Amino acid sequence: MANQFSKIAFTDSVKEVQALMGSRRNYARFESGPDSNHELTESEIGFIGERDSFYMASISETGWPYLQHRGGPAGFVRVLSSNEIGFADFSGNRQYVSVGNIIKNNRVALIMVDYPNQARLKILGEVKIVELNSNLELISKMTPENYKAKVERAFVIKIQGFDWNCPQHITPRWTAAEVQKAVAPLKNKIQDLEAQIAQLKNT
Repeated sequence: MANQFSKIAFTDSVKEVQALMGSRRNYARFESGPDSNHELTESEIGFIGERDSFYMASISETGWPYLQHRGGPAGFVRVLSSNEIGFADFSGNRQYVSVGNIIKNNRVALIMVDYPNQARLKILGEVKIVELNSNLELISKMTPENYKAKVERAFVIKIQGFDWNCPQHITPRWTAAEVQKAVAPLKNKIQDLEAQIAQLKNT
């Protein structure tokens, strides 16, 4: 019975380092109490639904970690249930490193970042690859509308644990769309002032 993320991530060697650095006592409390951090709540569901990118790590059959950026329109990662998320696998450079890794070892780690609000969510899970001809209904559900990208397959991730990171060292960044939305009132105000100035010049 424990925080499911710490149960997976806090191995014996990790605990040894925590003890050495003085943080073990604080984290030890995560290992008691009811199971937690494996069922998504409204906070995680809302956060995931707003993301337009994330990073996914997989492990090769030779033991090397591989980190890949995944992107799409905001909300392209679908919450399928309280412990499952999925997303369409868009055609890219056709290296298929993540796909090949997952065939041999289906464990992955995801990190999703909200840069403007300096928040990040870590997810540990097990992936199932869904081929196009195996479940057309599910593929269709995870295909974003009006997004010009070829879907080759889909990934469904069963969440084993998740954790929210502290906001330290996250530099706030904004997308072009977010900047445009933020400055729109200023642009409107400038247009109004320019119109008033033009009107005064004509009187």
